[in-house]
Amino acid sequence: MKAYVFHGPGQSAWEDVPDPGVSEATDAIVRVDAVTICGTDLHILKGDVPEVRPGTVLGHEAVGEVVDVGGDVRTVRPGDRVLVSCITACGRCRPCRAGMYGQCRGGGGWILGHLVDGTQAEYVRVPHADLSAHPLPSTLDGKDAVLLADIFPTSYEVGVLNGHVRPGDTVAVVGAGPVGLAAVATARLFAPERIVAVDLAAARLEAARHLGADAVADAREDPEQLVADLTDGLGADVVVEAVGLPETFELCTRMVRPGGHVANVGVHGKPVTLHLEDLWIKNVTITTGLVDTYSTPTLLRMAAAGRLPTAQLVTHTFPLALMEEAYDVFARAADTGALKVVLGEEPHEEVVPYRAA
Repeated sequence: MKAYVFHGPGQSAWEDVPDPGVSEATDAIVRVDAVTICGTDLHILKGDVPEVRPGTVLGHEAVGEVVDVGGDVRTVRPGDRVLVSCITACGRCRPCRAGMYGQCRGGGGWILGHLVDGTQAEYVRVPHADLSAHPLPSTLDGKDAVLLADIFPTSYEVGVLNGHVRPGDTVAVVGAGPVGLAAVATARLFAPERIVAVDLAAARLEAARHLGADAVADAREDPEQLVADLTDGLGADVVVEAVGLPETFELCTRMVRPGGHVANVGVHGKPVTLHLEDLWIKNVTITTGLVDTYSTPTLLRMAAAGRLPTAQLVTHTFPLALMEEAYDVFARAADTGALKVVLGEEPHEEVVPYRAA
């Protein structure tokens, strides 16, 4: 089959690799019909995630059809259309039993495209398929559903729920990339008084308006003052950090009100200064987290009912064979206007997956 393979920092290619096969009784083999690219994939290509070994197939989000399963798989079967979650869960370890699937100690967590071959391929092996491959409603389009593999549960769980958004709140979302925009969309579910989106790109701020932001601010034009003006100097009840830079994190801690919440979603590659000399007296709660995807079944039902604006985030589509071009478009988002790039193709010739002895 063809797959997008990481060969080291700055080196990757869409190339031939062996077909995946069932190697554990809990595996499923999924033919990929739709896949997307994540900002984390760009971090990997830059060499920021050293755990990813050269030769690894990238990607951790997909929609496809099950073509083979191991003997212990019970919840999906060949022919089922499924969402492949970015998080793999064994369901048996202590973190999994607490719903903390992202911290799985039984061979799960974030492993696809990280510690094992991922989804940016024609076929993918999904470990622990019972909890990691979700049957899809027939009414949900693949290019929309694939956004529920990562960005929507991430923004909802790590941003909105960890931030304790409540009716009447002022919510500031710093970073209007795909995850930040999904945070805007899912924060609306809790009827806040206002949502303020902050970014450098005018196109992304406009997208935030379309998704429900009541006010937007260029990050270079004192968004802290805008939030202060809107709240009579109090500050935002909830601030979601969706960038992952020291300066944006520190901005969030300045924008939050006493007793408020800062929910960090961004992936940070550098140390951040925590100004406890200012924050210790403000009763501020700061949360971090890797998504657990416990909300995925709920989000799937909501998307099927038309309650989530998934389609509005997809700006570019490509066939799988143009993976390298899609990466280029996504990496140059400031020039191309890319939000989410989705790849898929017409059903390809069926293969008989290799099954390990």
